[in-house]
Amino acid sequence: MAAARPYGNPRLVELIRSEIERHGPITFARFMELALYHPEHGYYYTALRAGRGGDFLTAPETHPIFGWTLARQLDELWRLLGRPDLFILREYGPGAGTLAVTLLEGLACAGSPLLETLCYQPVERSPVAVDELSRRLAAAGSQHLLEEPASTVPITGAVLANEFLDALPAHRVAFRNGQLLELYIRWEGGSFVEIPGPPSTPALAAYLEESGVRLAEGQVTEINLEIERWVAEIAHTLERGYILVFDYGYPAAERYDPGRFPHGTLKTYQGHAVGEDPFTAVGEQDITAHVDFTALERAGRQHGLVVLGLTTQAEFLANAGIGELLVEFQSHPETTLEGYLAARAAVMHLLDPGGMGRFRVMVLGKGVPSVPLPRGLRPQRLLGVPSVRPCSGPSHRGSGEPSDRSGLPLP
Repeated sequence: MAAARPYGNPRLVELIRSEIERHGPITFARFMELALYHPEHGYYYTALRAGRGGDFLTAPETHPIFGWTLARQLDELWRLLGRPDLFILREYGPGAGTLAVTLLEGLACAGSPLLETLCYQPVERSPVAVDELSRRLAAAGSQHLLEEPASTVPITGAVLANEFLDALPAHRVAFRNGQLLELYIRWEGGSFVEIPGPPSTPALAAYLEESGVRLAEGQVTEINLEIERWVAEIAHTLERGYILVFDYGYPAAERYDPGRFPHGTLKTYQGHAVGEDPFTAVGEQDITAHVDFTALERAGRQHGLVVLGLTTQAEFLANAGIGELLVEFQSHPETTLEGYLAARAAVMHLLDPGGMGRFRVMVLGKGVPSVPLPRGLRPQRLLGVPSVRPCSGPSHRGSGEPSDRSGLPLP
């Protein structure tokens, strides 16, 4: 991988600098929007970013067993909805489609009848990622399942968002001398710097108040107002179904704990290295902030969704049967010792409370039965649901020490 330029993509840096010169300092949310999502020079628009050859790993890239486990859960959700003739799977931020491909692989290996009614709708802004996703689905023989999402057509099915909300543009605020201030971005001395000023919108103070959060003197943190807009979009489109959000973050009391996060949760990722300076390598590194799951819950209730549960990723995957799948994978006649050991190591990392296991999973619903809860939210195994037989495949491991967004190297 080529060495990053100090300030990143020069065209993107100049574009942001020019906007500041024309209109004055910009919010960090605006800076983050341009750095990540500018339609020509943004970080997600210029290359594929997730994976062992990229900047970070998400759970689907650790091993296909993550997708196989979610396939088991999706099959159950379809059954809980009464086996509708058309089941829409809408995924936000699918990237190159690793999760989609392994989900479909898991359903196919299980012989799940859900495949006969499934329609996959990716919501992805990056044309580079969309092209790769389409190519991979075509190679897997699943191109026929792909469909463009239509925001005006109500859907029945499931919505997936795996490590999507953490990269939505967020505002940066500070509490100083008893006042809430917003941190703006300006160009000074040949670099981007933060300067305090009055909040750009009263929604920032209202957000903290509604979450029951009072910042400590000197504390800096992030506020993501885009989550409520995202939930509103989904609630408007989803007629009946489930929403599964996988991400790193905490309920508000932990997320804004001044002892734990006095300077916020902002992180950058490049070449599987974690950083904290968003003003270097602009357009060439990821920028994220931990999700406030209290805000997500509040937004869901405000827009008519039922919050079915919040748990850790470790608990969700264990309940959904990842251990059973590992045992079945071991006994598969095509599984090699190397392949099994790679799968076991990946499962341990996915369940590790010091790694991906501490990520959170929130499940929301609309027009869904109150009981039973989705399997991932309950420890009991649902009887009568066929198990997903694991597929034998490559270990998906490479050289080096790739890390996920927990910042820890994979085993």
